[in-house]
Amino acid sequence: MSQAKKTRTTVDIYGKTYTILGEENVHHMRIVASMVDDKMRDIYQANKSLDTTRLAVLTAVNTVNDYLKLKQEHEALLKKIEEKEDL
Repeated sequence: MSQAKKTRTTVDIYGKTYTILGEENVHHMRIVASMVDDKMRDIYQANKSLDTTRLAVLTAVNTVNDYLKLKQEHEALLKKIEEKEDL
């Protein structure tokens, strides 16, 4: 991270407390933590035999997959905008 002002907050994710340090505001970091917690709980509901480590890895894989899909959609929309501007 750069030398920007760091914000520290404590969050609960899947029953464990974590201290997060970041450049975003506390509200943003808590939303992120809440979304991670929700995703972990959703995945656990689909497969209750997962241990915490496997659950965390599957949560990360699912989250990065969602991110890549959104990134592709974003790039496609930017390309469409650029094409319309060229007309």
